[in-house]
Amino acid sequence: MKRRNFISNIGVGAGAIAASSSMKSTASVTDKSVRFKSKTDKLNIACIGCGGKGVSDIKGIAHENIVALCDIDEIHAAQTFKKYPDVPKYKDYRVMLDEMGKDIDAVMISTPDHLHYPMGMAAIEHGKHVFIQKPLAKSIREVRDLTEAARKMGVVSIMGNQGHASEGIRLAKEWVDAGILGDVTEVHVWTQKLTNGRYRSTLRNCLPKKQDAPGHIDWNLWVGPSQYQAYSAEYHPFRWRGWWDFGNGALGDIGCHTMDAPFWALDLGAPIAVTAETTDHSLITFPDGSKVTYEFPARGDRPPVKMVWYDGSIKPPRPSELEKKRKFSTKSGYTMIGSKATVYNDDEQCRRPRIIPETKMRSMREQLPEKEIPRIPKSDHYREWTEACKGGPKPGSNFDYAGPLSEMVLLGNLAILAKGKRITWDSENMKVANMPELNAFVDPKARVF
Repeated sequence: MKRRNFISNIGVGAGAIAASSSMKSTASVTDKSVRFKSKTDKLNIACIGCGGKGVSDIKGIAHENIVALCDIDEIHAAQTFKKYPDVPKYKDYRVMLDEMGKDIDAVMISTPDHLHYPMGMAAIEHGKHVFIQKPLAKSIREVRDLTEAARKMGVVSIMGNQGHASEGIRLAKEWVDAGILGDVTEVHVWTQKLTNGRYRSTLRNCLPKKQDAPGHIDWNLWVGPSQYQAYSAEYHPFRWRGWWDFGNGALGDIGCHTMDAPFWALDLGAPIAVTAETTDHSLITFPDGSKVTYEFPARGDRPPVKMVWYDGSIKPPRPSELEKKRKFSTKSGYTMIGSKATVYNDDEQCRRPRIIPETKMRSMREQLPEKEIPRIPKSDHYREWTEACKGGPKPGSNFDYAGPLSEMVLLGNLAILAKGKRITWDSENMKVANMPELNAFVDPKARVF
């Protein structure tokens, strides 16, 4: 079913399903109804993507019932498959949902970016609560459609940006809300995660040599809705992020983590314009280095904000307030610069905010506000989701929040495609106003598979 048709169709009756559930256990007998378990029951969860990130994701929800496992590569998924020998195994998620839909309460999706949308939408259409890794989808249109579908169907949704459940991100927001930083007008965010290691291909601006897909891999299902490319170990299982056809580069990998705190604390919403400076690149591979500048308008009594993203070979500036002898980590982090104070966070998931210099942090301790934002026990992002499926509070990174965050992150890649030209963004109509040729990337055509 085409995206727009599905979104329209699920509006009929979806509100009634959500209202009748009232976040309590129901006796639903069809796999199309949204089911909420009681607090004492275990969820029946199906997991799609069982190797790589799927290993730790599945570990995070192992306190529930794992009732189905799905992966196109039984070798890559072998660790998980071995751990659950009696659980049914599938390669095609559609077959899994059709055969086991009545036995599944929720679906966890830990796959490459280009597969998030079809898998997530299929789960939502079946009335299943969903966990989808970040970013929410490959394109902005897909992100918005998933957000709307989850809302209409009344399922419990969450995106896999684990730091949103942490103490650190709550502290940063409370400091901003209390005026501790003053007027924040400038933010810097960065990562070098894709610069080295097994996630980085040595190829640039050219397709890899074609290889025969191993017999244990269903390559057609792996390519999914993307433009078809012949199998290559340069894509699967680890290096897909650096290829435009399948990934979202460094922004897609880390942006939803490291941008999370400033996006939430400053209530940034959609930018009005984005500009990118990059190293050489093509429509095949992402650049080795990027500097992306987002422009956000004033929000109520909060001033406009400039947020600058850096990745790879383009490094962020060292904060002037940071002590000379103190290490400045360019691996991942952010700074929020206010008229009264600057926050420096030196990890990927916004867990360690500090006012700098440290002497200022100590001197301001009596000014820091009381903790008002509800805390997640043990900062457990996974239990936050599973408990919500049993009547607990709505997850903080539900799609109504994670969707706009993902859209903002993905706009950086549209700016990269603009090759130095400032793009202006019409969020309401989901269009690049001054470069209409980029709108093909906002809403790309999907391959039938």
